[in-house]
Amino acid sequence: MKIITVLGARPQFIKAAPLSAALRKNHDEKIVHTGQHYDYQMSDVFFEELGIPKPEYFLGVGSKQHGAQTGEMLTKVEEVLLKEKPDWVLVYGDTNSTLAGALAAAKLHIPIAHVEAGLRSYNRQMPEEINRVLTDHLSALLFCPTDRAVENLALEGLTEGVVRTGDVMADALYYHARRAEDRQLGENLRYPEKSYLLATVHRAENTDNPERLQGIVEAFARIKGQIILPLHPRTKKLLQDHNISLPENVKLIEPVGYLEMVLLEKGAELILTDSGGVQKEAYLWRVPCVTMRDETEWVETVQIGWNTLTGASAAKIAAAVAGYRQNPLPPYQENLYGNGRASEEIAAALEKQRR
Repeated sequence: MKIITVLGARPQFIKAAPLSAALRKNHDEKIVHTGQHYDYQMSDVFFEELGIPKPEYFLGVGSKQHGAQTGEMLTKVEEVLLKEKPDWVLVYGDTNSTLAGALAAAKLHIPIAHVEAGLRSYNRQMPEEINRVLTDHLSALLFCPTDRAVENLALEGLTEGVVRTGDVMADALYYHARRAEDRQLGENLRYPEKSYLLATVHRAENTDNPERLQGIVEAFARIKGQIILPLHPRTKKLLQDHNISLPENVKLIEPVGYLEMVLLEKGAELILTDSGGVQKEAYLWRVPCVTMRDETEWVETVQIGWNTLTGASAAKIAAAVAGYRQNPLPPYQENLYGNGRASEEIAAALEKQRR
């Protein structure tokens, strides 16, 4: 069976590694990289170190306004599908690449499998929410990471082709952690375990808003202990543009590769983030998380008490950190995101669809 996998961002490649390995045992899978987030770190070394198959197609679309970017990807993905004539198109998550791949396949009547289906923030101001909702409604197979995702789809009338597989990110985290622990990964990891807090700040709703960015930085100043902050160049520039200075307890380091990030997460006392994936990785490493956003797709972690939503309020962020330090952690729920075998379950579900 021929499968075309459409990817566009570095995190999608990381999550795709274990699933591609599972698919390629019995199927002809080819990867299309749209170039949505072209990352200088995605060199040959990136693919080799993480065991990720190199894309057979690179479309080179690059950064553009949402409509222009999605439209150009739609055109170029369609050309690939017309040439390859796959049995299935596989897409991940909620990027513009996800929607473009799904639209191209749907218009050519090629069935779509959506990995990470059913996630909802219920914030239609987020372009990712639009992408994930539309992709779910176009898909023939919906691979859900959680019970809540299955429930979300049912509320929208989607019950056929829904498979609760667990989360491919859990597979990817364990898959890549084994590689990380076998390597010497440089200066950034020379911190005793649980001696630091790890922070990430990159989401536009925080970085582009001076008041929110200032609130996060003020929170860092109120927190006792060293905070390790791998800072994206764009966030660094916006701090300068907004004339916001980081406090002395924040140790700024250059952006790190995924293997380094995995080990930094695992060794942290606590994680502060506005990332979606980092919230979940924190839980999988049993590290409490403070999410500096107003909502999250990973509501389970909040409901069981391992993740706290604070927005960008300095007082709420600092209070959440103090709360985790002063109170015992809630019971840890095993297999909240599956048992690390989601890739095998997805491959098996696709095998059943063999024509």
